[in-house]
Amino acid sequence: MKKSNGVTSKSAIKTAPKNSAKAPAAKKKKVLFAASEAVPFVKTGGLADVCGALPKILRKLGYDVRLVLPRYWAISREYYGLEPVLRTMGVPTGNGVVWCQVFEGKVDGFPVYFVEHEQFFGRAGIYDDGNWEHPDNAERYGFFSCACLQLCRDLKFKPDIIHCHDWQTALIPAYLKVWYGNDPFFKDTASVFSIHNIAYQGTFKATAYPFLGLGSENFVESKFENFGGVNFVKGGIFYADAISTVSPTYAQEILSEPGANGLSAYLNRRRDDLFGILNGADYDHWDPETDVNLPAKYSARDLSGKKLCKKALQQEFLLDEQENVPVIGIVSRLAEQKGFQHLAVVMHRILRDMKVQFAIVGSGEKSLEDFFGGLPALYPGRVGAWIGYSNRKAHLVEAGADFFLMPSLYEPCGLNQIYSLKYGTLPIVRATGGLRDTVRQYDEQTGSGNGFLYHDQTPDAICGTVGWAVSTYYDRQSHLAQMRKRAMLEHFSWLDAAKQYEEVYRRALARRASWR
Repeated sequence: MKKSNGVTSKSAIKTAPKNSAKAPAAKKKKVLFAASEAVPFVKTGGLADVCGALPKILRKLGYDVRLVLPRYWAISREYYGLEPVLRTMGVPTGNGVVWCQVFEGKVDGFPVYFVEHEQFFGRAGIYDDGNWEHPDNAERYGFFSCACLQLCRDLKFKPDIIHCHDWQTALIPAYLKVWYGNDPFFKDTASVFSIHNIAYQGTFKATAYPFLGLGSENFVESKFENFGGVNFVKGGIFYADAISTVSPTYAQEILSEPGANGLSAYLNRRRDDLFGILNGADYDHWDPETDVNLPAKYSARDLSGKKLCKKALQQEFLLDEQENVPVIGIVSRLAEQKGFQHLAVVMHRILRDMKVQFAIVGSGEKSLEDFFGGLPALYPGRVGAWIGYSNRKAHLVEAGADFFLMPSLYEPCGLNQIYSLKYGTLPIVRATGGLRDTVRQYDEQTGSGNGFLYHDQTPDAICGTVGWAVSTYYDRQSHLAQMRKRAMLEHFSWLDAAKQYEEVYRRALARRASWR
């Protein structure tokens, strides 16, 4: 079988490709999105936002888009009005046929299919039980990947593109080549593999491999074998017809270490097929002019409603109602990737030395939950914290805060900084990944820029940049007003991203044809 390593190139990876004379003409036909989560049904991170928003835009561009998800225990059939579409579906695996059901719902005009298998998905938690990862995750998502392909067959939906997302569906490109390379139904189907966060690679013990049914010839170092175990993302990189990630800067960062978490050599082999496309924002849900979660609407033309939102935020989080004290908002997973262990080191110093308030919404690592959740008791009226997630509170933080802090060690794209810009809440971020692609540094001389960036992964860098933002609030109000209006006029459209994905789809189809 022909290998799909691609051609090694020294060219920089920045954006999606331009129109290529070698690529076939666009066929706005059938695209299957295969994902483990998507809003509004289930969400643990930005992956869900992408898989909920991008299909909707592709649909508007004329594509026949379908989305496939597992039907987790938390996704209620009754609440979402799910109807059975396949009462029995036999899914081939390396361990024989596994039987399941498939239900159908609709969102924003496109069909969403839910694969139901109680043994695999009828449990609390998505990837873990709150403490430990589910020990059968390899089998769960190996089965789900096979089910996505069988679903196409049984529904006679013959996709031009299967768009796979992260490790949970990274096996699909391999199945298309290994199982269905000469199958008449899938012979023209190309795969696009989107990496949302390469830190999560789907690594498992070798004992899980037989269930996947991909053969000993694929359990080798260049494909799925990884230090004696299995690596789903590694195999996806090898077999996908095109690979994308969620910002141009992140596409550069994963071509070297430590950004690639050990996979830079394999990505460099495919760098001609790797594209960085910045995520868009779903402005149907994140726009202060229309946001139903806010006590007052506002726009770049009339910011008076933002003051009312700030007052409501202070009331909600039991902060002192002081209009002229800056509020810094945080909505995040409290995890090492997000840099909150560094913020914790300097949090007391910030609160001691600066006249500032914090409104925090987040959950994650227990030690960080305990630290940030305990701050309101130490600083009543100055820090408010909600440990968990609330969509309404998240929207209120975006609207009512003056600044939004994201101290990420790395950030493939990030969406909250994009939401913050739209709400006139100036980001304070580390210059990495998509944060670097969306936030422009404030210039103290001219007042240009739309936020505050720092580079070093240190507590002192966070403290100094927060101090810079706070001093700007008190000492350069005219600059702050200019930046706020400038930020609100930024527009990160899913339509722009979708048009770039069209080009990636064309490239993937051309590459798939070369396999024959």
